[in-house]
Amino acid sequence: QVQLVESGGGLVQAGGSLRLSCAASGIAFSINAMGWYLQAPGKQRELVARIIIGGSTNYADSVKGRFTISRDNAENTLYLQMNSLKPEDTAVYYCNADYVELLGMRYLEVWGQGTLVTVSS
Repeated sequence: QVQLVESGGGLVQAGGSLRLSCAASGIAFSINAMGWYLQAPGKQRELVARIIIGGSTNYADSVKGRFTISRDNAENTLYLQMNSLKPEDTAVYYCNADYVELLGMRYLEVWGQGTLVTVSS
């Protein structure tokens, strides 16, 4: 099984930057895609950015040009560089992975515990 642990959240002023990290551990046949999602208070969880095997990425319109998703395959770590942060970016950010388990070859999904990002105006 794969486990995900996020880090890097915190309090930042509007216009500032943060980098989130998501460390993946465990054993899998392959990790096909990883992504970042956010959930603001009282709202549904929504996609921020996603990267699939091979390196293709997609972003929510609200973060295009400000956020960059990247993946270090050697370190099994996913990153989200967040620049020009806005108060409306305030949310809990979750890491997600779609993977194929080593035994059984089932397609599975796993979530991290989340990290809080607060952007003050």
